[in-house]
Amino acid sequence: MRSSGILLHISSLPGPYGIGTFGEAAYQFIDFLKKSKQSYWQILPLGPTSYGDSPYQTFSGNALNHYFIDLDRLIQEKLLTKKDIVMHKVNPKDIHYGALYEDRLPILKKAFLRFEKNKAYTRFLNQHAAWLHDYALFMSLKRFFDGAPFNQWPEDIKMRYDFALTYYNDKLNEDIEFHKFLQFKAYQQWFLLKNYANKKGIQIIGDIPIYLAYDSSEVWTQPQVFQLNHEKEMTHVAGVPPDGFSEDGQLWGNPLYDWGYLKHTNYDFWVARMSSQSNLYDMIRIDHFIGFEHYYSIPAHEKTARHGVWLDGPGYDLFQTIESRLGKLNIIAEDLGRVTTRVVELLKNTGFPGMKLTQFALYDEGNNAALPHGFPVNTVAYTGTHDNETTKSWFKHLNVKTKTHVLRYTNTGSRESVTYGLIKETLKCPSKIAIIPFQDYLELGDAGRMNEPSTIGKNWRFRTVHRDFTIQLQRKIAMLTKLYGRHKEQRDEIYIES
Repeated sequence: MRSSGILLHISSLPGPYGIGTFGEAAYQFIDFLKKSKQSYWQILPLGPTSYGDSPYQTFSGNALNHYFIDLDRLIQEKLLTKKDIVMHKVNPKDIHYGALYEDRLPILKKAFLRFEKNKAYTRFLNQHAAWLHDYALFMSLKRFFDGAPFNQWPEDIKMRYDFALTYYNDKLNEDIEFHKFLQFKAYQQWFLLKNYANKKGIQIIGDIPIYLAYDSSEVWTQPQVFQLNHEKEMTHVAGVPPDGFSEDGQLWGNPLYDWGYLKHTNYDFWVARMSSQSNLYDMIRIDHFIGFEHYYSIPAHEKTARHGVWLDGPGYDLFQTIESRLGKLNIIAEDLGRVTTRVVELLKNTGFPGMKLTQFALYDEGNNAALPHGFPVNTVAYTGTHDNETTKSWFKHLNVKTKTHVLRYTNTGSRESVTYGLIKETLKCPSKIAIIPFQDYLELGDAGRMNEPSTIGKNWRFRTVHRDFTIQLQRKIAMLTKLYGRHKEQRDEIYIES
């Protein structure tokens, strides 16, 4: 069954508080999706971001970002007043993460001090006992030690000696309870939003990175899962080797998994992770899926990704185990990159849809099978992703030969933008799901880019404003969705040209 959706992260939603939230604008966007005949809302990971602000480098694989808590709802619950919200001046088209770091926790602390524990809160603590206290202690310790990563903490608490855990649990008790409260409110608001989306017929596609950040509660509490030495220091790190886009490769710096240990423990860590994520989302995109078949291992002391080696991952064994314990999950495999025959075989065995990018496909003029009309049905097609240029910028930077090919393939005339030419090719391709970044529907250029890999700067800061969500755009998206048979009420209809 053909369907479509829009990619737009929570942080990019409009609103008065410096970043998108689980508040009114999110509900309005769901209404926009419904009226524009969409079936999916795809977002990026929801975890609490660390230095660099990337949602793919977070302090936890389970926690949600407290920046997304809707302050207006806290006002409605009488946990805040308007006067409590003291902030730096907000640029509605940008995200100033430094200001958020300074402003948001003091505001939320006021809500916490007014909060009275109830049955729902107690139930939440019990449901998330496997990770919540460790995360709350981890965040409290980071605050206590001025933001230092856990490997720079005193030895006793870095190594989690019992006497140190007892001491800091007592000393930091109020802050620990504060971080539990933040997660309670974030989860509560998220599920209210998700339930609203589902009632409107919109499914949420979440996103989880294959790797966790080194400075995360999971690495601190479960070092045996990762390739660390006896001092909890990384021995090898993740990345990808040099290619046409980067002469030094990409040194991600995440700790690698000890797949031998994980297999010995029946993949308990990954089963728990997929269980929690499948509760958060209706469908899960797993980032860097090829890393389960083979992964690039770089010695931790290296400054670039030049001197790594490829090693075998767990392969199908992991996903067989997950399915046997959790049942069939709705997973999208981000299989971009070094796709070998073994990766293709892994995808075939799991049955997961892979990904296709129209931008990438149109580079390959001579290979008809690689062009959008040749995309396999069991794939999810995108014009581009959060890591790519917007389609408008992408076309601007092409050489003349490739531009000519794109114009011919999309049959784009002078009265129609190339961006919408690619959108149409993506929507009409055979892939069962098509996802279009909202920036492409807005026909944005460089200002719409979400992330440029291997760079530090203005990443993860794209925001929309309320006037972007016009009735005209809504109707245009709905028309295209129906035209290419991706509206669920139209899927069985046959379009006959009169």
